[in-house]
Amino acid sequence: MSFIKNRKIFFTISLSIIAFGLIMMFVNGLNYGIDFTGGTLLQIRIGKKINVDEIRNITDKYDKEASIVHAGENKEEIIIKSNVDFSNKERTEIFNIFKEKYNLKDTDLVQSQKFGPSMGKEIKNKALLSAVIAVVAMLAYISWRFEFKFAVAAILALVHDVLITLSVYAIFKIPVNSSFIAAILTILGYSINDTIVIFDRIRENIRFRKKESYEEIVDNSIKQSLARSINTSLTTLMAIVTLYIFGVEDVKVLAFPLIIGIISGTYSSIFIASPLWYMFISKGKDKNPSYKPKRA
Repeated sequence: MSFIKNRKIFFTISLSIIAFGLIMMFVNGLNYGIDFTGGTLLQIRIGKKINVDEIRNITDKYDKEASIVHAGENKEEIIIKSNVDFSNKERTEIFNIFKEKYNLKDTDLVQSQKFGPSMGKEIKNKALLSAVIAVVAMLAYISWRFEFKFAVAAILALVHDVLITLSVYAIFKIPVNSSFIAAILTILGYSINDTIVIFDRIRENIRFRKKESYEEIVDNSIKQSLARSINTSLTTLMAIVTLYIFGVEDVKVLAFPLIIGIISGTYSSIFIASPLWYMFISKGKDKNPSYKPKRA
């Protein structure tokens, strides 16, 4: 299979997902969690696993859209997250209902917190600043280590990974919280590593395979790195999927965007970044390349 000849197919797949995700974001917006919107969090130790419907019979009186998840080693705790800013009286009322129904003690209220929207704004601003600094640093490093066109292709691939992850969250209305921000920054670092491996192979092949065209060089470089990229990603995915299946809720909210990001990052490193570089460098002069890459 030629990765370069089929690049339009790969680009179309990504653009279709991103376009649909952007439409969903425009129509419905992202489902921001209380980390961004502000709201209330209650964590209660029940002592046994109870059905979500039982919990909703209590919480629906206060907020029908409240998020309810089980926590603890044996799922004996419940976490109630609501975008509604409950007063101290309302939080006490909710806990007292659970306390009476399940014969709880005052110490079974593990935590009761209120979050202001200003905290969410600060998180978003710092996350955006961190991402910009990371991207600029990567652009500078790859331009110095390789060449500017390599850097642009790599950064566009990273933008692709972030947009794909956001699109999945928008399409399936998955709550966006502070763990999502940490996962995005992790994805940026992981994805660029895969891309650099393939770029390094391209640079080496340009130096030693001067009779090959750009298309042949890129295709051969990807094929030579393919097993390494897939095996590395599968190994990482197995670990993260295991954490997602068996981990507690706080681990799951971090693992899920990492799963999406690793799949997207592997895809972009193979099918997006290198074809983009080919488009930048060839410019219709695919035969007998005269491009001189920087030495390692």
